[in-house]
Amino acid sequence: MSDSPFIPDFPDPVRRVVRAAWRENAMTTGERAVPEETPVALTYNGTTQAVMMASPRDIADFALGFSLTEGIVASPADLISLDVIAVEDGIEARMWIAEDRMARLSARRRHLAGPTGCGLCGVESLAEAIRPAAHVAADAIFTPEALLAAMALLGPAQTLNHATRAVHAAGYFEPGRGLLAVCEDVGRHNALDKLVGKVAALQAQPARGLLLLTSRVSIEMVQKAAVLGVGVIAAVSAPTSLAIRTADAAGVTLAAIVRPDGFEVFTHPARIAPGPAQKQTHVA
Repeated sequence: MSDSPFIPDFPDPVRRVVRAAWRENAMTTGERAVPEETPVALTYNGTTQAVMMASPRDIADFALGFSLTEGIVASPADLISLDVIAVEDGIEARMWIAEDRMARLSARRRHLAGPTGCGLCGVESLAEAIRPAAHVAADAIFTPEALLAAMALLGPAQTLNHATRAVHAAGYFEPGRGLLAVCEDVGRHNALDKLVGKVAALQAQPARGLLLLTSRVSIEMVQKAAVLGVGVIAAVSAPTSLAIRTADAAGVTLAAIVRPDGFEVFTHPARIAPGPAQKQTHVA
């Protein structure tokens, strides 16, 4: 259940466009690489459940990851079939699930139609928007150096961002195996959904791994990370207060504002353990 990022008739994820640039008191013309943005319809048993704007890459992973993080399926085995098809107006991910799961999905009466980066489009109630994340019982412990080394691997692996400087990335790192998966998208939620789908198809042990994010951490990113099952999130930007409360309740370690010289830990710091030669200090 995977698709090539360059299937014939599929949009190229990178486009070159003509632009004018003002630099050093002069106007010049030339080209710039920009990311493509394509409507992706996610359908179940012939019914459209969501239409999301996304980068036209890793669509099968996106469809599986979305299905998992939205609770439509519990495991990849619950997808009877998945076909990714280029259509006139975009891309369709056509999935078939068991009738009992389809009945539950229909009962939710949700229809998502969202712009780029929208992670909660179409939610029908406030309670659904702030639903608790699944509890994570991962016991893997990382040194600060290990976390920083893992994050340092993410940048070089962001091929789409290297070309455009305009997309988000989510990566999965596992000790002893390295950076196993990286997904990019114009939407940070889409990038994480793609990663969840990709990791679900690997022989991975998320309870031992790290989730690496190039974006800020909001509640829905924590909710999706909990579905993945990682105990530690490491992000380059700051979290929201609701994301912190959600991560704390879910047992997830939230490390953010990760820079080459350090980071900040907001929840469950016991999973980040300094080495024996290091010391911990408290600043009021």
